[in-house]
Amino acid sequence: MFMTITQQLQTAGRPLLSVEFFPPKTEAGRATFDQTAVELLQLKPDFVSVTCGAGGTAAGPTLEISTQLSTQGYRSVMPHCTCVDRSRDEVLDSVDEFVAAGFNNIMALRGDPPKGERYFKPAPDGFRYAAEMVAALRERQPALCIGVAGYPEKHPEALNVDEDIRHLKEKVDAGADFITTQLFLNNGAYFEFVDRCRSEGITAPILPGLLPILSLEQIKRMRTFCDFQVPSRLLQDLEAAQDNPEKAERVGLYWTVEQISELVEGGAPGIHLYLLNRAQTIFYPELSACLARVRGE
Repeated sequence: MFMTITQQLQTAGRPLLSVEFFPPKTEAGRATFDQTAVELLQLKPDFVSVTCGAGGTAAGPTLEISTQLSTQGYRSVMPHCTCVDRSRDEVLDSVDEFVAAGFNNIMALRGDPPKGERYFKPAPDGFRYAAEMVAALRERQPALCIGVAGYPEKHPEALNVDEDIRHLKEKVDAGADFITTQLFLNNGAYFEFVDRCRSEGITAPILPGLLPILSLEQIKRMRTFCDFQVPSRLLQDLEAAQDNPEKAERVGLYWTVEQISELVEGGAPGIHLYLLNRAQTIFYPELSACLARVRGE
C-alpha cells in the first residue's frame, strides 16, 4: 500500500514534487510513454498521477498504466477517476478495483464534456458533480486519500469566481483531502486563488499545476482544452523566438523555472508537473537544478 499524499504532505518537510501521466492511445504513444516512464524515475517524484484521458475513458487503461508505474519503482501512484458516461455504481466499482490493486490515492473529477459537446451531461444514474462523487467515495472507502481539481482562473462553466470557489468548498466539505490546480502561467493567479480559498474556509493543501512551456504553438493548443492567461512578457518573448525553436524552448522553460522558484518561496506545498508523457523538459539544466532544490538535494 502506498503512503497517502496527505501523509506525504504532513511528513515530507519540504514541497512535494509530482508528475502527471496519461494512458497512451497508439503504439507510437505507448513507445514514448514507456521511455518517459523509465527516464522520469531520475526525477524521483514523490507521487505521480494517471489520467483517464480527454473526455474520460474506462478504468482499464488507467489501472493498467498505474500498475505499470508502481512496479517500475514510482513510490506513490494516484489514478484519476471521472464521472463521464458512467453510473454511480460503475464509478464506485472502478474505485473499489483501484483500492483492491493497492492504490489508496484517487483524483476525483467530474470530467469534461465529451468531444464536440459544450456542457457536461451526467450518465443515467450518474454523479452530477464532483462533490457528489467525493461524498460517495468517502463513504465507500473511508481510508482513501482524495484529490480534487481547482481553477486559479475560474472553471470555464462557472458563472463567476465566487460560484467557482463555492463549488470547490463543496468538494472539500464532502471529504476531499487536497486540491491540485489546473495549469496557469501567472503565479499571481495561484496566490490570489489560495487567498480566496482560505477566506472561504478551505484549509486543504493546494498544489499548483504547471506546464513547462516549449513553444507558442504549444500554448495555443493547450488553450483549446483549458482557459488560462498568458503573461504579456512571456507572450512577447515567445513571439520573438518563433523562428528559433531552441530559443523558444529556453524562453518557456526558464519561465517555468521562475514560476517554480517563486511558488516554493511563497509557500506552495508542492509542484505538480504536466509533462504530457515527455521527459526531455526535465533535463534542461536550469529546470533540473530547480527541481533538485524542490526535492531538497
